Order: sequence, then C-alpha cells, then structure tokens
Amino acid sequence: MMSTLRSLIAHLIQWLLDLVAAATGTYYSRKYAAISRRLGLARGTQSNRRGFIAIQIDGLAYEHLITAMEMGYCPHLERLLRRGEFRLEPWHSGLPCTTPAAQAGIMFGNNDDIPAFRWYEKKTGESVVCKLPGVVMALQERVAARGQGILSGGSSFVNMFDGDATRSLFTLGSFNRKHFFESVRGLEFLLLFGLNPFRSIKVVALALWEYLTDTYQRLSMALRGENPRPLEPGFAFLRVISNVVFREIQTFAVMIDIYRGVPSIYTTYYGYDELAHHYGPISRIALRALHSIDTRIHQIDTLRRLGLTREYDLFVLSDHGMTRARPFRHLYDRTLGEVLCDLVGGETRLNESDGAEQQGALQAYYLSEELAAIEQNVALPLAYIPRTLRKLVSRRIALNAEEARPLDLARRSDLVVRNSGSLSHVYFNVTPSRLNVSEIATLYPNLISGLADHAGIWLVIGREDDEVVIMSRDGVLTLNGSPAYAVEGTDPLARLPAPWLAAVQLERLARFTNAGDLILLGEYDPGSGMLVCFEQQWACHGGLGGPQEVAFIAIPASIRWGLRHITQATDLYPLFARRYPAEERPARREAEPAPEASPATAGESEAESAADRAAS
Repeated sequence: MMSTLRSLIAHLIQWLLDLVAAATGTYYSRKYAAISRRLGLARGTQSNRRGFIAIQIDGLAYEHLITAMEMGYCPHLERLLRRGEFRLEPWHSGLPCTTPAAQAGIMFGNNDDIPAFRWYEKKTGESVVCKLPGVVMALQERVAARGQGILSGGSSFVNMFDGDATRSLFTLGSFNRKHFFESVRGLEFLLLFGLNPFRSIKVVALALWEYLTDTYQRLSMALRGENPRPLEPGFAFLRVISNVVFREIQTFAVMIDIYRGVPSIYTTYYGYDELAHHYGPISRIALRALHSIDTRIHQIDTLRRLGLTREYDLFVLSDHGMTRARPFRHLYDRTLGEVLCDLVGGETRLNESDGAEQQGALQAYYLSEELAAIEQNVALPLAYIPRTLRKLVSRRIALNAEEARPLDLARRSDLVVRNSGSLSHVYFNVTPSRLNVSEIATLYPNLISGLADHAGIWLVIGREDDEVVIMSRDGVLTLNGSPAYAVEGTDPLARLPAPWLAAVQLERLARFTNAGDLILLGEYDPGSGMLVCFEQQWACHGGLGGPQEVAFIAIPASIRWGLRHITQATDLYPLFARRYPAEERPARREAEPAPEASPATAGESEAESAADRAAS
C-alpha cells in the first residue's frame, strides 16, 4: 500500500515538474520568438548536435573562486558542483597571464608574440594597447591566420576576440564589422533593450545604486585610511557600464541566442576584474560583483536546460587569476620609469609615434602609456652581477667593424617602458633591433645590477644571442632551449611551486619578437602572497607569483577532459575544436545571410508584452 502511494506521489511530482517545464518552455519560446523577430534574427532549425556556451569571468583565480563559494558569493556554481553535475578544474594560464593572450589561445590556439597587455614595437615605433579596437583587430587577423576559431557559425558577446563568430556584440576584434548585427542592428538591439520599460527601470535603478555604492565605498575607505584609489568620477562611470549595463545586455544577448539555437556562444563578464584590481580579489566589493555574475549564470543555465532548439554544454571559466599587490609608486614614491631614469642617466628624450595609440574619444577611457625619462645613475652594483656581466661581455662584446650593429648613440637616452601589472617591458631605442644583455651592460653599466638590487624588482630578464638570462639579487639562471638549467648562486625561480614550468614560460616570453630588451617582474613574497605591481593596482596579473597564474574551468561531469597537461591557454583550444566541430565553415567574417521573414501576429505581440511584464 505504502509502496503504491509513494509511486503515485512520485508520478504526480514528475507530472507537475513536466507541466512547469512545458509552461516555462512555452513562455520563453513565445517571449524570445517575438524579440528575435523584432531584431530580424532567424531561429535555427532543431538540431541534434550539442552546442556549447562558454562564460568567462575575467580575472577570477581558482583559489579565489573556492573562497567565494565558501563565503556564499557563488551559490549557483557551488550548487552545480555539489550536485555532481559539474566538476571544477584548475589550469595554468601561462605567460603573460592577461586577457588578450588567454582569449587568443582559447579561441584560435595561437597567442604567439602577445608579450603583455601593453608593449612597444621598436622597428615601427608604435605602441600597442589591447583596449583599442584597431589594435585588437590587427592582432586577431594575425592569430587567426593559422586556423578556424572555435566560434565559427556562433556568437561572441563582450569579448576581446571573436573566435570567427558569425555575430559579435561589443567585441574589439570585430569592432564595426559588417557581420555585427548587419549594419545598424547593433543599435536596434540596444533600442529594443531600452524600450522595454520594466527592464529599463531595473537597469537604471541598478546603475544608480552602483554609482552611489562606488561613491560611498571610496569615501568610507578614504576616511579609514585604507588602500585605495583616489576619487575618480570616471571610474565610477566605467564601473556602472561594466557592472550593470554590459552585464545586462550580454546576458540578454546570450539568452536570445540560446533560443535561436546558435551552435557556440562565448561571453565575458569583466566587472569582478575591474573591482578586484582596485579593492582586492576577495574584498567584499569585488565578491558582490561576482555574486551578480553568478546570478546571471543561473539565468543563462535555466534557459539552457530547456533545450528549446538544441542541447548545450555549459562551461564557466576564467582567463587568469589575480594576486594581491602593492603599487610600486605607492611603496617607493616613484614610478618604475623614474627609477630607470636615475639608473640610465643623461638627458631625457621621449619616443612617441603620432597617432599610434589612437588618440581621441578612446583617450577618455584608456590610460596613456608611461614613457620614462633618464637623469643619472645612483644604485650600487651587486658583487656577483658584474662578474656575470663581465663574463657575458668577454664572450660577446667584440664590437669591431665586422660584428657590431650600428648604434645611434645620440639616442641612448631614448627609453620606452610598458607596464602590465607586475610585468614590464623596457625598450632602448639606441637601435631598432633587440639588444643583448652585454650590449645593455656596455651602454648603461649600472642599470642591470641596480634593477636587480631594487627591493621592488624580483627578476630582470634579457637575451644574449640564443640564451635567455634571468637575473635576481640572489642568482642568475641561463636558459638555451635545452634541458640544461644553469644556475649561478641561488635559483631566482626557487620561490615558485613549479620553477621548471616558470622557466619554460619565461624563456618563451623572452623570445617573442616584441618582448622588451629587458623584461622586469615585480617582487613576489610567497610568505605574504603579495606582489609589487608596476601599475596603480592593489591586485594584479600579467607576471608570475601567486594565484594570478592559476585560472579555473567548470566542466560538465560527463565530459572527460584531462587538464593536467594544460600549461597555457592554447592547450584548451583543441579540446573545444575537436568536441564541437563547426557546423558551418563560412569564409572568415562573411556577412550573415538575411534572416527569414516571419512577421509576428498581433496576438503573439500582445502575448510577448504580457510575458515581459510577468518576467520583469
């Protein structure tokens, strides 16, 4: 009797769940059908092939995600893992651990010669900043030359690169391209989003709350004498854009494309990263932004599970982590460029290329590059560093007429510094070619030893012909692409948990064409877990040390990907490319065909309006 009753109750519960699922599916189908028609977007045909949705949380380390879940800031992700539906894996993002290198690697399997977030090209005299659309578009053309992106036939929302997506929204690598919602459809998308009064009220309220919260937090921390950034009205505006406007638009866009059955969708949420840079990776301010992102992931996951047009696998991942830091200037009351200025000596002459950094409207949003000046030498050399340099000089520096490259000694004070978190590339315009360590030592005798002796600098890295030389105040490591690991003194990488992996990544970075004549890494203390950052940030990434090196990926439990071999972002590309081969392989960036005409009936429009009101 009891067994029969339990069976009946179980059947009743299942029937009710099926009824709710059917009603929910019908609601979303009608809602997004009407929205898609307004946008002129065709729904795909029902497909038995699984697609994927990749949601990237910028800058969230594996370690910090674990902490956030323990503190209750990521309830949906924690629930997925607790139920056994997903598993969480760490992966090494590689050097440089920045968004452009990571996304190029994941989407195209190629991030060669992307040495940082900012760098300088000596041969052309151009500065590169990976927040300028023209720069990122040029980079994408280069990295995409090797093969098809993982988003071919799919969609890219609020990313740096588009992965060969057919449709892109707020993606720098396809800025104002024809395939981007065809002509003005991107504006129509925003207009549609704004014309929904309930959604508009919600966004305005959230934006106002975010702005007031930012103001209160800055004033409160200033009164308490805590770290932070100065009062910057511009940052509050950017915080509203990133944490509210873009977040809502991209979630809306992803949900429309799930309804349409787009085979691959990739979107990035940047709000956590922006706040973590200024307040710390596990600050309440950053974690609250993470909680809002987790809520949007829940909304996307809910719609995904309905399988309206196709079944989707969901991936939640980060591109790199972040390590707590102190700004170099805050600690030493000087910028890195000013320290270099003193060590090099002589008169200052800045090297700038007119228009290379696309001055104009973008100037209000992106910081101009720091160009350091030169005045005089002040640092004392260490004992063993000059010895090592003399060995290098005696072996290489026979600057006779046959061996010497022409050096423009009139430009020996032309110095360019490009900082990206705890990583800095330093260029000397005495020649358009890459300088060897021995040549730098000849031109600036106290520079390398002075840098290695500075309390805020951990590693000084340079090239000597085919060798990569890694120097610190405690020792020198020489690498030549072979298993040989020549150390004089103490291994400079010994403080890291995997020195060999770090050595391989540093050697690869130093061999990039556009790497600096010298590469500097800020001091890292494994005891306190703190870095010295060359930018005005209180948590940073880009170099080595701490959680910045280890990103995460949440994978459906049914997918058996082995991730122990992952040592950089390019290793993720073949996993996606093999599992989700493109259903269509159009010519790169081909405009999408015109959508099918399917005007909505008046009844459907009314139903959709009612559904919107209910949803809001």
